[in-house]
Amino acid sequence: MHASAASELVAPAAPMAATRHRPLAVPAVRLRGGALGRWQRLNAEATIPHCIAQVESSGVLDNFRRIVGESDAAHRGFVFADSDLYKTIEAIAWETARSGERRHEAWLDDVIALVARVQEPDGYVHTWIQGVHPDKRFAEQEWTHEMYVAGHLIQAAVALARASGRTDLLDIARRFADLLDDLFGPGRQDAICGHPEIETALVELARFTGEERYLALAAKMIDLRGRGVLPAGAFGPQYFQDHVPVREATTAIGHAVRQLYLNAGVTDLLLEADAPGLRAAMDAQWASVHERKMYLTGAFGARHRDEAFGDDYELPSERAYAETCATVADIHWTWRMLLADGAAGPARYAETIEREVHNALAAAVDASGTRFFYANPLQQRPDRHSEENAPRQRTSWYSCACCPPNVARTVAQLGAYVASATDGALWIHQLADAEIDLPAPLGSGTVRVCTEYPVDGRVDIEVAGDVAAGAVLRVRVPSWSSASSLEAADGAHPREADGYATVPLAPGAHYRLELDLTPRFTRAHHRVDALRGALAVERGPLVYCVEQADLPSTLAVDDLVLLPADPVSGEDGTLRLRCAEAAEPDDLYRSGQPVAARGEHEVTAIPFATWGNRAPGAMRVWLPTP
Repeated sequence: MHASAASELVAPAAPMAATRHRPLAVPAVRLRGGALGRWQRLNAEATIPHCIAQVESSGVLDNFRRIVGESDAAHRGFVFADSDLYKTIEAIAWETARSGERRHEAWLDDVIALVARVQEPDGYVHTWIQGVHPDKRFAEQEWTHEMYVAGHLIQAAVALARASGRTDLLDIARRFADLLDDLFGPGRQDAICGHPEIETALVELARFTGEERYLALAAKMIDLRGRGVLPAGAFGPQYFQDHVPVREATTAIGHAVRQLYLNAGVTDLLLEADAPGLRAAMDAQWASVHERKMYLTGAFGARHRDEAFGDDYELPSERAYAETCATVADIHWTWRMLLADGAAGPARYAETIEREVHNALAAAVDASGTRFFYANPLQQRPDRHSEENAPRQRTSWYSCACCPPNVARTVAQLGAYVASATDGALWIHQLADAEIDLPAPLGSGTVRVCTEYPVDGRVDIEVAGDVAAGAVLRVRVPSWSSASSLEAADGAHPREADGYATVPLAPGAHYRLELDLTPRFTRAHHRVDALRGALAVERGPLVYCVEQADLPSTLAVDDLVLLPADPVSGEDGTLRLRCAEAAEPDDLYRSGQPVAARGEHEVTAIPFATWGNRAPGAMRVWLPTP
């Protein structure tokens, strides 16, 4: 290990070791307006209060109270229900860091004191074990999620300490982490959790406290993967990411959320420690996930049965599981890959995060901020029946409620993914309406970004205040835009090979980016059998879909055939597509002929992120062509 002094940066990933890209503090990047700024305000005003109410009404808090005799209710929820509380606390922490407001302090006082009363003298706290099956304490770690829950406790505690300075939850989390180290640290028992998450949390705890032993424990757990520590179970060892050692696991497989959380922890470790082989494995994994297993919307997981990645190019639209938590996990991992200077390069990582945030993540919550999708298919047939965690329309909560508080904590920290600093440069990765404080080496001024992107392609950037001599600004210019220069008084500064345009970071400077938002058709790789002969429509970073709510009752989404004509942008952010209606006989199979179609219709397409806000019904992203 070669960790340096503890990191006090108020950010969800705050490396101690020197990295080329250094994150900025959450309070230093203020999303003022635009799509992301409005979403953060909705998150603060609606989603976080909704999560607070739901952890009460769903029984999560009663699960804690019953351990200390303050409730006679039966345990409710899954074995990992405690994590819903911890993720909600983390959301509050990052919202506090973002806005400076402490509107939930009294609630935090109550729930943290409750957790403290439940915690056992040796540091253990897990209400399902304590209140339902104390005999299973650390006995069935493939299923009991004890270290997974501890991971979310630790992440919430570190976030709260970073954001507001309060350490009462951190004291609880450290006692639990110390217990894990006493039992399972180097030279002691071998154990890993069936659901990775503890690894990234332990690294962040090490970053905040400077305690090397937490890094060593994370490293041991990562090295134990693929060594047969866990029973295989019905889904096989790949379900737990225990099928092959991490350094040999170059293909994403098994439960998508578990794989992506593990990868975030592995990347955290390689940022801090001498860990031969991990970088090459993570570069290979990132390529596997994003070049062969990612949905167009930035979602992951093709199979319902074990919430898993499918084979390469196995990407069915209507059977996509595409769990919201998988997108959250990938945002966390991809940002760490950017900080680690991974092989794909910062523009690829930043553009992937952009795709995820504006499509899959945004679609997971409705316009009220209080109803959510767990699964995010790219097609919904009119006769589809709801399934557990895959309902026809968003719902206010789930029996497995991992996704809603995950959305809340991620949206609250979105500013952390907007920019980074390297020696002599400020990098803008996400084109968002924001005010960015320069980190000390670059000066004490601010960079103001004014834009309504992605609805509008104009991005204005102004520099004010003191700036270090020779400092530059690097702005990502999306790969899909034919307009690829940053305009300044001295002329155009073109997009360079790495995807960024470079201009002086000079006081009083003004720059403008005019992106080409012409709608475009997208086709899938020929090996994606489910999408052969179909096209999707994108505009900027937004994926579009057609929803039954925009069609006359006589025209069905599933009968549309896309005609070869350029999409037309509407002033309201919609697109107009030319389509025909399939005119097929009722025969399920017949001789091979092109699809017969009739008539011509102008069809409205809407951003995928907004579907399902009016009424449940059919929807599809990919449209067949003649």
